[in-house]
Amino acid sequence: MLVMTGTGTGVGKTIATAAIAALALERGQRVAVLKPAQTGVAPGEAGDLDEIVRLAGKRVTTRELRRYPDPLSPEAAARRSGLPALGPGEAAAAVSELDDGHDLTIVEGAGGLLVRFDAQGSGLADVAWSLGAPVVIVAGAELGTLNATALTAEVATRRGLNVVGVVIGSWPAEPDLAAGENLTDLPVAAGAPLLGVLPAGLGQAGHDAFVDRARLGLSPWFGGEFDPEAFAATVARRT
Repeated sequence: MLVMTGTGTGVGKTIATAAIAALALERGQRVAVLKPAQTGVAPGEAGDLDEIVRLAGKRVTTRELRRYPDPLSPEAAARRSGLPALGPGEAAAAVSELDDGHDLTIVEGAGGLLVRFDAQGSGLADVAWSLGAPVVIVAGAELGTLNATALTAEVATRRGLNVVGVVIGSWPAEPDLAAGENLTDLPVAAGAPLLGVLPAGLGQAGHDAFVDRARLGLSPWFGGEFDPEAFAATVARRT
Protein backbone atom coordinates (compact mmCIF):
# COMPACT_ATOMS: atom_id res chain seq x y z
CA MET A 1 0.00 0.00 0.00
CA LEU A 2 1.31 3.46 -0.95
CA VAL A 3 -0.10 6.97 -0.73
CA MET A 4 1.12 9.36 -3.43
CA THR A 5 1.01 13.06 -2.66
CA GLY A 6 2.45 16.05 -4.47
CA THR A 7 4.02 19.31 -3.42
CA GLY A 8 1.42 20.96 -5.66
CA THR A 9 -0.37 20.52 -8.95
CA GLY A 10 1.49 19.72 -12.15
CA VAL A 11 4.47 18.01 -10.50
CA GLY A 12 3.94 14.65 -12.24
CA LYS A 13 2.05 12.76 -9.55
CA THR A 14 -0.09 10.79 -12.01
CA ILE A 15 2.97 9.85 -14.09
CA ALA A 16 4.86 8.72 -10.98
CA THR A 17 1.86 6.67 -9.87
CA ALA A 18 1.62 5.04 -13.31
CA ALA A 19 5.36 4.30 -13.31
CA ILE A 20 5.24 2.56 -9.93
CA ALA A 21 2.16 0.60 -11.00
CA ALA A 22 3.80 -0.40 -14.30
CA LEU A 23 6.88 -1.87 -12.63
CA ALA A 24 4.76 -3.76 -10.11
CA LEU A 25 2.67 -5.22 -12.93
CA GLU A 26 5.84 -6.23 -14.78
CA ARG A 27 6.86 -8.19 -11.68
CA GLY A 28 3.56 -10.08 -11.82
CA GLN A 29 1.88 -8.25 -8.96
CA ARG A 30 -1.82 -7.48 -8.81
CA VAL A 31 -2.07 -3.70 -8.70
CA ALA A 32 -4.93 -1.34 -7.86
CA VAL A 33 -4.98 2.45 -8.01
CA LEU A 34 -7.57 4.49 -6.13
CA LYS A 35 -8.27 8.13 -6.97
CA PRO A 36 -10.45 9.33 -4.09
CA ALA A 37 -11.45 12.56 -5.82
CA GLN A 38 -10.97 13.67 -9.43
CA THR A 39 -11.56 17.36 -10.06
CA GLY A 40 -11.61 19.45 -13.21
CA VAL A 41 -12.95 16.60 -15.36
CA ALA A 42 -16.51 16.35 -16.65
CA PRO A 43 -18.51 13.11 -16.59
CA GLY A 44 -17.42 10.84 -19.41
CA GLU A 45 -14.09 12.61 -19.96
CA ALA A 46 -10.78 10.81 -19.48
CA GLY A 47 -9.24 11.44 -16.08
CA ASP A 48 -6.06 10.52 -14.24
CA LEU A 49 -7.02 6.86 -13.93
CA ASP A 50 -7.47 6.56 -17.69
CA GLU A 51 -3.97 7.93 -18.12
CA ILE A 52 -2.61 5.41 -15.62
CA VAL A 53 -4.28 2.52 -17.45
CA ARG A 54 -2.93 3.76 -20.80
CA LEU A 55 0.61 3.98 -19.50
CA ALA A 56 0.84 1.14 -16.98
CA GLY A 57 -1.37 -1.39 -18.75
CA LYS A 58 -4.93 -2.66 -18.72
CA ARG A 59 -4.25 -5.16 -15.95
CA VAL A 60 -4.31 -2.41 -13.33
CA THR A 61 -7.54 -2.15 -11.33
CA THR A 62 -8.78 1.41 -10.90
CA ARG A 63 -11.45 3.04 -8.79
CA GLU A 64 -12.62 6.65 -8.55
CA LEU A 65 -14.90 7.65 -5.67
CA ARG A 66 -15.87 11.21 -6.60
CA ARG A 67 -15.71 13.32 -9.74
CA TYR A 68 -16.28 17.07 -9.81
CA PRO A 69 -16.23 19.21 -12.97
CA ASP A 70 -14.57 22.33 -11.54
CA PRO A 71 -10.73 22.45 -11.32
CA LEU A 72 -10.70 23.19 -7.59
CA SER A 73 -9.98 21.39 -4.35
CA PRO A 74 -12.38 18.48 -3.77
CA GLU A 75 -14.13 20.42 -1.00
CA ALA A 76 -14.64 23.56 -3.11
CA ALA A 77 -15.59 21.56 -6.20
CA ALA A 78 -18.17 19.56 -4.23
CA ARG A 79 -19.60 22.74 -2.74
CA ARG A 80 -19.97 24.43 -6.13
CA SER A 81 -21.43 21.38 -7.84
CA GLY A 82 -23.83 20.42 -5.08
CA LEU A 83 -22.47 16.87 -5.22
CA PRO A 84 -21.65 14.94 -2.02
CA ALA A 85 -18.27 15.60 -0.44
CA LEU A 86 -15.84 12.76 0.15
CA GLY A 87 -15.13 11.63 3.70
CA PRO A 88 -11.78 10.07 4.66
CA GLY A 89 -13.52 7.03 6.13
CA GLU A 90 -15.08 6.18 2.78
CA ALA A 91 -11.72 6.53 1.05
CA ALA A 92 -9.94 4.39 3.64
CA ALA A 93 -12.61 1.70 3.39
CA ALA A 94 -12.22 1.61 -0.40
CA VAL A 95 -8.45 1.23 -0.07
CA SER A 96 -8.83 -1.62 2.42
CA GLU A 97 -11.30 -3.38 0.12
CA LEU A 98 -8.97 -3.09 -2.86
CA ASP A 99 -5.97 -4.13 -0.83
CA ASP A 100 -7.64 -7.43 0.12
CA GLY A 101 -7.49 -8.58 -3.50
CA HIS A 102 -4.26 -6.97 -4.68
CA ASP A 103 -0.56 -7.11 -3.91
CA LEU A 104 -0.14 -3.35 -4.18
CA THR A 105 -2.76 -0.63 -3.77
CA ILE A 106 -1.73 2.94 -4.63
CA VAL A 107 -3.74 5.96 -3.54
CA GLU A 108 -3.25 9.07 -5.68
CA GLY A 109 -4.27 12.25 -3.97
CA ALA A 110 -5.54 15.48 -5.49
CA GLY A 111 -2.89 18.19 -5.24
CA GLY A 112 -1.04 18.31 -1.93
CA LEU A 113 -1.26 16.50 1.36
CA LEU A 114 -3.55 19.01 3.09
CA VAL A 115 -5.98 19.68 0.23
CA ARG A 116 -9.42 19.44 1.79
CA PHE A 117 -11.93 16.74 0.94
CA ASP A 118 -14.77 18.15 3.03
CA ALA A 119 -15.89 21.06 5.16
CA GLN A 120 -14.39 19.46 8.27
CA GLY A 121 -10.91 19.81 6.76
CA SER A 122 -10.31 16.10 6.23
CA GLY A 123 -8.02 15.05 3.42
CA LEU A 124 -5.40 12.66 2.15
CA ALA A 125 -3.32 12.91 5.31
CA ASP A 126 -6.23 11.50 7.31
CA VAL A 127 -6.62 8.62 4.87
CA ALA A 128 -2.92 7.77 5.06
CA TRP A 129 -2.95 7.94 8.86
CA SER A 130 -6.00 5.72 9.24
CA LEU A 131 -4.42 3.10 6.96
CA GLY A 132 -0.90 3.37 8.37
CA ALA A 133 0.23 3.63 4.75
CA PRO A 134 3.68 4.89 3.70
CA VAL A 135 3.74 8.18 1.82
CA VAL A 136 5.72 9.06 -1.32
CA ILE A 137 6.16 12.77 -2.04
CA VAL A 138 6.23 13.72 -5.72
CA ALA A 139 8.10 16.99 -6.13
CA GLY A 140 9.22 19.33 -8.86
CA ALA A 141 12.86 19.93 -9.79
CA GLU A 142 12.74 23.71 -10.08
CA LEU A 143 13.77 26.53 -7.78
CA GLY A 144 11.31 26.70 -4.86
CA THR A 145 10.67 22.98 -4.62
CA LEU A 146 12.70 22.58 -1.43
CA ASN A 147 10.36 24.69 0.70
CA ALA A 148 7.24 22.94 -0.60
CA THR A 149 8.84 19.54 -0.05
CA ALA A 150 10.04 20.40 3.46
CA LEU A 151 6.60 21.70 4.42
CA THR A 152 4.91 18.57 3.11
CA ALA A 153 7.34 16.29 4.92
CA GLU A 154 7.11 18.24 8.19
CA VAL A 155 3.32 18.15 8.19
CA ALA A 156 3.36 14.44 7.37
CA THR A 157 5.74 13.70 10.23
CA ARG A 158 3.74 15.80 12.70
CA ARG A 159 0.65 13.81 11.75
CA GLY A 160 2.38 10.51 12.39
CA LEU A 161 2.88 9.57 8.74
CA ASN A 162 5.84 7.69 7.34
CA VAL A 163 7.42 9.47 4.37
CA VAL A 164 9.46 6.78 2.63
CA GLY A 165 10.91 8.88 -0.16
CA VAL A 166 10.63 11.61 -2.74
CA VAL A 167 10.30 11.26 -6.52
CA ILE A 168 10.92 14.06 -9.00
CA GLY A 169 7.95 13.70 -11.32
CA SER A 170 9.07 15.87 -14.25
CA TRP A 171 12.81 16.26 -14.80
CA PRO A 172 13.62 18.94 -17.41
CA ALA A 173 15.49 18.07 -20.60
CA GLU A 174 17.86 20.96 -19.88
CA PRO A 175 18.29 21.11 -16.09
CA ASP A 176 19.57 24.36 -14.64
CA LEU A 177 21.84 24.87 -11.64
CA ALA A 178 18.94 24.77 -9.15
CA ALA A 179 17.63 21.47 -10.51
CA GLY A 180 21.08 19.91 -10.28
CA GLU A 181 21.59 21.02 -6.70
CA ASN A 182 18.09 19.90 -5.74
CA LEU A 183 19.10 16.30 -6.43
CA THR A 184 21.21 16.59 -3.28
CA ASP A 185 18.96 18.89 -1.30
CA LEU A 186 15.53 17.32 -1.88
CA PRO A 187 16.27 14.22 0.25
CA VAL A 188 17.36 16.56 3.05
CA ALA A 189 14.17 18.59 2.72
CA ALA A 190 12.03 15.45 2.68
CA GLY A 191 13.96 13.66 5.40
CA ALA A 192 13.80 10.63 3.11
CA PRO A 193 15.75 9.27 0.13
CA LEU A 194 15.40 10.26 -3.50
CA LEU A 195 13.58 7.27 -4.96
CA GLY A 196 13.34 8.34 -8.56
CA VAL A 197 13.61 10.95 -11.28
CA LEU A 198 11.18 10.75 -14.19
CA PRO A 199 11.71 12.84 -17.34
CA ALA A 200 9.35 15.57 -18.47
CA GLY A 201 7.12 14.41 -21.28
CA LEU A 202 7.15 10.78 -20.18
CA GLY A 203 3.37 10.70 -20.35
CA GLN A 204 3.59 10.95 -24.14
CA ALA A 205 5.41 7.60 -24.40
CA GLY A 206 3.81 4.38 -25.55
CA HIS A 207 3.39 1.57 -23.05
CA ASP A 208 6.64 -0.33 -23.74
CA ALA A 209 8.78 2.80 -23.80
CA PHE A 210 7.05 4.04 -20.66
CA VAL A 211 7.85 0.84 -18.76
CA ASP A 212 11.48 0.93 -19.89
CA ARG A 213 11.89 4.55 -18.81
CA ALA A 214 10.09 3.90 -15.53
CA ARG A 215 12.57 1.15 -14.80
CA LEU A 216 15.50 3.50 -15.41
CA GLY A 217 13.91 6.31 -13.44
CA LEU A 218 12.72 4.53 -10.30
CA SER A 219 14.66 3.08 -7.40
CA PRO A 220 15.10 -0.64 -6.75
CA TRP A 221 12.67 0.03 -3.90
CA PHE A 222 10.03 0.06 -6.67
CA GLY A 223 11.70 -2.61 -8.79
CA GLY A 224 13.69 -0.14 -10.90
CA GLU A 225 17.35 0.59 -11.53
CA PHE A 226 17.68 4.26 -10.56
CA ASP A 227 20.90 5.20 -8.71
CA PRO A 228 20.61 8.72 -7.26
CA GLU A 229 24.35 9.23 -6.80
CA ALA A 230 25.18 8.15 -10.34
CA PHE A 231 22.37 10.31 -11.75
CA ALA A 232 23.52 13.36 -9.76
CA ALA A 233 27.10 12.86 -10.93
CA THR A 234 25.97 12.72 -14.56
CA VAL A 235 23.93 15.91 -14.19
CA ALA A 236 26.81 17.69 -12.41
CA ARG A 237 29.08 17.04 -15.38
CA ARG A 238 26.57 18.72 -17.68
CA THR A 239 25.67 21.78 -15.62
